[in-house]
Amino acid sequence: MGLFDKLFGGGKKKVSKETVETRGAHMPDLQIPVDEKFTIHFKKNGGKFLYCDSFSEVSQALKNIIQENQWENHPFFILNPQLEKKFSKENISFTEKTKDSQVFLTTCEHLVAQNGSILVCSNQLKEKKLNEVPDNVIVFATTSQLVETIGEGLKTIKKKYKNGIPANITTIKHFQASKENADDFLTYGSSSKHLYLLLLEDL
Repeated sequence: MGLFDKLFGGGKKKVSKETVETRGAHMPDLQIPVDEKFTIHFKKNGGKFLYCDSFSEVSQALKNIIQENQWENHPFFILNPQLEKKFSKENISFTEKTKDSQVFLTTCEHLVAQNGSILVCSNQLKEKKLNEVPDNVIVFATTSQLVETIGEGLKTIKKKYKNGIPANITTIKHFQASKENADDFLTYGSSSKHLYLLLLEDL
């Protein structure tokens, strides 16, 4: 299967489109696997998803994203030295100054199936608010970071960082501008992001 065939509709499993679209917003969630549920909600939020079996596929996906958006000569804003090292062999320049970049390359803490959001904290953002980073975001994550709910994600963070829970915990949920997003008080201080998710299979 080609890499871009794995954009929603491709990948390993599918949920019937009719089943998803005929269910009301207040009906109980279908008993479906966490990865499928995340995919459904992430797509509704307007995110672009690339499933990768290996890091070489991640590398190729990143090249395609750069080419698609003509970012060849644009440095990527990055706050994670380990992530910069991981992508050091790619033909990318990096910067720690937001004013010099249109693209934010980051990791996350968890992918939340409940609402298709990306859970991040000070490990990814430092002290910055979401509206202070570039509107174009590329998130590198792995399938082991999928969780069912935000509560589950927060519990995992608390357990993982028991010697010092990170600050600035928030979610990136809206990946396209809309009036509905603007009226959602939960997104106050946030902003819609043009978001790509590079998801590496590690299970």
